[in-house]
Amino acid sequence: MRLHHLNCGTDCPLGGALFDGRSKGLTGHLVCHCLLIETDAHGLVLIDTGYGLRDVDHPHRRPHPRITRTMRSMLNIKLCEEETAIRQIAALGLDPRDVRHIVLTHLDFDHAGGLEDFPHATVHVLDAEFSAASGPRRGFVPRNRYRPAQWNEVIDWRRYGVQGEGWFGFEAVRDLEGLPPEILMVPLPGHSWGHAGIAINTGGRWLLHAGDAYFYRGEMRRARRRCTPGLRAYQTMMEVNRRSRLDNQRRLRELSIARRQEVTVICAHDVVEFERCVAGRPL
Repeated sequence: MRLHHLNCGTDCPLGGALFDGRSKGLTGHLVCHCLLIETDAHGLVLIDTGYGLRDVDHPHRRPHPRITRTMRSMLNIKLCEEETAIRQIAALGLDPRDVRHIVLTHLDFDHAGGLEDFPHATVHVLDAEFSAASGPRRGFVPRNRYRPAQWNEVIDWRRYGVQGEGWFGFEAVRDLEGLPPEILMVPLPGHSWGHAGIAINTGGRWLLHAGDAYFYRGEMRRARRRCTPGLRAYQTMMEVNRRSRLDNQRRLRELSIARRQEVTVICAHDVVEFERCVAGRPL
């Protein structure tokens, strides 16, 4: 397998370093870190999609905007066609029609916006997440995080409960339909009800895309958690179960320390992690 790191969306919230821990100006820099996997027998596989072409083309469309004005303003989202997964795949010299599978950490608007750009792909998600996203969206957070207009044309869903042998002490979903055994889902509820990490065996070493189980590089690979005020507040605002979120984050932190030689843990939005992954530098 060959793996590519893609930034499929840039957010620049007011607050600068209060969000990303390094910006010098008034605005911060967050990414939508997605993965593209070239497999030998299973085509191209995407881990999350970030924002999609329709998000870029119709950011203000009514009556069902794909991204709410509230989230666009809060995150100061910079929608750019060149950052969409479909355009980046083509820029790599690959055919976007070869994307056969998309494996989702969850269905938030900044992770699922590109689903409809790949109409022939099978979409894999935990059943708890699909149920939460497709059910009644009552309250501020559900209305803003789940945008059915982004995925109501998807016809090929694969929904999973926990199944198969565990993974480094975590529950796991193995034998994803149509995918190689090197790719599995690790349920990490708390940020959303069906949130999952996606683990990939890259050949002697695991890469875990932990999605939004954490947001800042200082929350992993050190005994004491460190997070910027802006991202700490955002995580708290979006959580559905604080106890589960913090417990899973703690377990991931312990894994990132104890199994550092075997497992690399990354999240969806930290720009420094993304830059180091692209450059092939250790985290």
